[in-house]
Amino acid sequence: MTVKEIIAPVSDEMKEFEIRFQQALDSKVPLLDKVTHYIVKRKGKQMRPLFVFLTAKMLGDIGNKSYDAAALVELLHTATLVHDDIVDDANERRGFFSVNALWKNKIAVLVGDYMLSKILLLSLEKNNEDLLRIVARSVKEMSEGELLQIEKARKLDITEDVYYEIIRQKTASLIATCCQAGALSVGDDENAEKMRAFGEKVGLAFQIKDDIFDYGEPGNIGKPTGLDIRERKITLPLIYVLNNSSAKVRKELINIVRNHNENPRKVKIAGDLVIKNGGVEYAYQQMTKFKNEALEILRDIKDSKAKSALVGLVEYTTTRLK
Repeated sequence: MTVKEIIAPVSDEMKEFEIRFQQALDSKVPLLDKVTHYIVKRKGKQMRPLFVFLTAKMLGDIGNKSYDAAALVELLHTATLVHDDIVDDANERRGFFSVNALWKNKIAVLVGDYMLSKILLLSLEKNNEDLLRIVARSVKEMSEGELLQIEKARKLDITEDVYYEIIRQKTASLIATCCQAGALSVGDDENAEKMRAFGEKVGLAFQIKDDIFDYGEPGNIGKPTGLDIRERKITLPLIYVLNNSSAKVRKELINIVRNHNENPRKVKIAGDLVIKNGGVEYAYQQMTKFKNEALEILRDIKDSKAKSALVGLVEYTTTRLK
């Protein structure tokens, strides 16, 4: 299923959302408006609002609360991207200059903070305390996941269980919130937790797919090959090989990650070792497992165009090329 076909059941809602989201960011400060307009202009696929709308339409009738839910999750996602670029000292995002590259860190921090404050204000103004509660939980979990990853990366002692906890918090928690918020926005409290579990499984598969990208060929993926190793990020393919290979391979990998992670030749050697020893193959198997578990959760929900599109979106997240 193509992206256009996935969006089709909620195409009108997505167009309306773009208008409403821009209005939600408007302020009386010209500099702030300039920065937020720049961010909106270079937006990505808006996958998270799409999860909200497809879930909502699959379970009920989309109304104003569904637009509010989509705005909250997109505000959070955008704020975290702005802050992540500062933390990572990144000058580019999706082929464009990052906010911190153009306006420096101080302004970027404040813009991210402004978006987080809008989450609070929009929730309270619309009496959406239930949505605020689950979005706030995502903020907490995403922060905890990032800090846990930093702590473990220093020691290179991340187990597979710890890895799953990190990506559950860092990535899967927000997609889980999107799907839960979509259900709550149409008054389907009964399916809200089920959709949260669905979104979490999708998020786990999505992040593992992102980890696999790091071992592809340059030019065919959305980020440079070996970036995770250079940044000492311990991802599933590497964890598997560290735990399931000879002492010689393990020693060489640890040495490269710790002492030669900025040497392109050494990073390439590390990547080849991970591939050769089954790390990417194992990660692909785990990604497929989580994807299938997510789709199984939807089995009992009535078939519709929105449900088919949501299934298509799950397939897209695990087969995308960038």
